[in-house]
Amino acid sequence: MVLATRDEEPARGEVIVEVAACGVCHTDLSFYYDGVPTRRPFPLTLGHEISGRVVAAGPEAESWLGRHVIVPSVIPCGTCAACAAGRGQVCPVQVFPGSSVHGGFGTHIVVPARGLCDVPDLSDRSRNAAGLDLVSLSVVADAVSTPYQAIVRSGVGPGDLAVWVGVGGLGGFGVQISAAFGAVAVAVDVDVERLAAMEKRGVALALDATNADGRALRAEIRKLAEARGIPTWRTKIFETSGQPAGQALAYALIGHGSTLSVVGYTPRAVELRLSNLMAFDAVAQGNWGCLPEHYPAVVSLALSQRIDIESFIERRPMSRINEAFADLHRGGIRKRIVLIPGR
Repeated sequence: MVLATRDEEPARGEVIVEVAACGVCHTDLSFYYDGVPTRRPFPLTLGHEISGRVVAAGPEAESWLGRHVIVPSVIPCGTCAACAAGRGQVCPVQVFPGSSVHGGFGTHIVVPARGLCDVPDLSDRSRNAAGLDLVSLSVVADAVSTPYQAIVRSGVGPGDLAVWVGVGGLGGFGVQISAAFGAVAVAVDVDVERLAAMEKRGVALALDATNADGRALRAEIRKLAEARGIPTWRTKIFETSGQPAGQALAYALIGHGSTLSVVGYTPRAVELRLSNLMAFDAVAQGNWGCLPEHYPAVVSLALSQRIDIESFIERRPMSRINEAFADLHRGGIRKRIVLIPGR
């Protein structure tokens, strides 16, 4: 589907981005299969993990013309009270491609220029040691940047224990980022192949949750923490499975002074004893997207090879979008599918 062309005239402060690639997120599946409402009603083109090239620019956005960019999945307005307070994630007029405006499962997209992430010259190997291209970097828009912000907000650093429940699209990158931040990383999943991949990328402990209860997993994690001299108040737990069982498990891992960050999404309800937060003096917080100001640091992590992107994505042509959605909905796909428009 062609949403815009370079011959159109973008409005003031807007640009037209020719899509290089758009990753498929489980949020897209929730919109499509589960009836989770988009902010703009259908018909709507989905897709919010977008990279591309600016081919047209409106007034006050001309400096972006011709540049390679990543389009943030959450674009705050930058001027409201929430943005002024540093809470752009809850900006009431934020732009969410593929929900509030047409998204990236097409050839072109119209978005505000504010918040765009400039991509450096990828042909310069001194700046791009990983050898990534613009297609690879599309997943920075959500799968990489969202766990990055959760890590930053949770204060992860050297001497902390970072436990990731669910190491698929978001959690697989979250494990790598927390290890790059100097934390001791733990991966928990029901997929042994995903766990094996994490063992090669900085994880200190990989736990198969298929037949284990929360108590047994908690005992294994405590054993590691004690061996490393890490107290429970330096334990940061990240729920990235987007499954009720994963959310219940993540909550069960909370200890005295722990922090729980909910990054995954499911429309299904989970029953929890909230008094644990009081009894443990623990913190639970959500994380919505990533503020645009964090994107350059995320790109730097990727280009410097401190995290691996290429091994965790699968490229497909945009013409196979229906097949990609069906494959992901059935399960068993272990990589982030990135769709590339035909030219």
